[in-house]
Amino acid sequence: MSQPDAEHRSISAGNSLLGAKAQTSDRTPGPTLSAALGAPGLDSNTVWSLSAGRRRLFAGGWRTRSLEKPAVACSDADAVTRPPPQRPHLGSLSISTTGPGRSPLLSRMSGAPPSYCFVALPPRAKDGLVVFGKNSARPRDEVQEVVYFPAADHEAESKVECTYISIDQVPRTHAIVISRPAWLWGAEMGANEHGVCIANEAINAREPAAETEALLGMDLVRLGLERGTTAKEALDIIVSLLAEHGQGGNYYEDAHSCHSFQSAYLLVDRDEAWVLETVGKYWAAERITEGVRCICNQLSLTTKMDEEHPELRTYAQSQGWWTGEDEFNFTQVFSPADDHLDCCAGRDSLERQEESITVQTMINILRDKASGVCIDSESFLTTASIVSVLSQNRSSPCIHYFTGTPDPSRSIFKPFIFVDDVKLVPKAQSPCFGDDDPAKKEPRFQEKPDRRHELYKAHEWARAVIESDQEQGRKLRKTMLELEKQGLEAMEEILSSPEPLDPAEVGDLFYDCVDTEMKFFK
Repeated sequence: MSQPDAEHRSISAGNSLLGAKAQTSDRTPGPTLSAALGAPGLDSNTVWSLSAGRRRLFAGGWRTRSLEKPAVACSDADAVTRPPPQRPHLGSLSISTTGPGRSPLLSRMSGAPPSYCFVALPPRAKDGLVVFGKNSARPRDEVQEVVYFPAADHEAESKVECTYISIDQVPRTHAIVISRPAWLWGAEMGANEHGVCIANEAINAREPAAETEALLGMDLVRLGLERGTTAKEALDIIVSLLAEHGQGGNYYEDAHSCHSFQSAYLLVDRDEAWVLETVGKYWAAERITEGVRCICNQLSLTTKMDEEHPELRTYAQSQGWWTGEDEFNFTQVFSPADDHLDCCAGRDSLERQEESITVQTMINILRDKASGVCIDSESFLTTASIVSVLSQNRSSPCIHYFTGTPDPSRSIFKPFIFVDDVKLVPKAQSPCFGDDDPAKKEPRFQEKPDRRHELYKAHEWARAVIESDQEQGRKLRKTMLELEKQGLEAMEEILSSPEPLDPAEVGDLFYDCVDTEMKFFK
């Protein structure tokens, strides 16, 4: 386990490593969920308040302290706190019905998971902003955690242990915040302190992906974030590591069979975006400087390629996939014969927006189940989501919204801002099993431990309420959306304010948002 991994696992609730400032307890307690469900609505002071010209973002509900729950009517409390029936969580079991560590649903997942990733740049995005978003579709019993790693210096000739292999470490890694399946090292999506965002898509290609353990596409997401200061620099780092180490290995926590895929990436910064698509060590990339773009679980690059592997076309010819006479179309050359159609149902969702695209627009797109962008099928579920807003004004912060929980239509997008003293959030981090983790021992995945974190467990209860009790579920969802809305409004005020951001007031922003969300569920 790398040093940052070991450090973040050792944090207990209420404590922080790396000199995070002590938290005072003179906070106004927010309403409980039971009180909120009985109220006609949340007023403007319930969640956020901005007073005396300063960003007192948390005078209300988001910033709460550990107090006894306010008294509520017995009938109201009973109605809300009585746990409804819940379906078993497969991740909490060691399933061996069809093989060690084998979840029955995995046997039905031969194709790449149907994730979607988006970017909107000016003039389609509002007010000189770049808006980035992703839904991570994964096996529906898989848990994702949201983890912050501070910038760090590393000793010469040290190694970093990725999911399956170790590689040379660099002298310094940037601060990052990532959403990742709890069993692996890399990330499905995330951002770094320099305003770089990266997301990965598993894809099927004409050339089968290697089952030999190497770097996962998700490892390359994290490595790009840790080492790149721009989207283009992160792209160069990823293709360099791809050439040196290759990509391969099981994308799922499954002992019975290996689910391996090729990888595509969307890399975004304040100025531009890059689409990078890879097949083995070969790759092509397109630069995007305006408008909108979507990538998903199929190749999308065609004849416009701004950069490519120097031997890409020679390799395609050697395989008999391209004659050398026709115009080179990356998707047609490298897609499976029956799978080179335009993949992005999500692109239509983005392009049909008539008004400027905002953070709320992106959230709405990610919540759209009718279009297929938000997946909830027998095998796959959107297990986590992210939306980031990157201002082209360098004096404004980048703001990253994570759910940390499944199904964005039933989750709260919570903001994170990079500052020097970010308070870690143990409640959104899964338990650590160290060297006994079945994902680290060979043969791998012989058991499936319970990787649910505290936020995930609380959200399981909320989802069960929404599914089983129509009236209480409606009230709960309304309360969650009010909470989220007021957070979005406060963040918009930060972006539009001419005043510099006070880092002391946002160091525990994400921590407090998670803490308050859980209090609403209790």
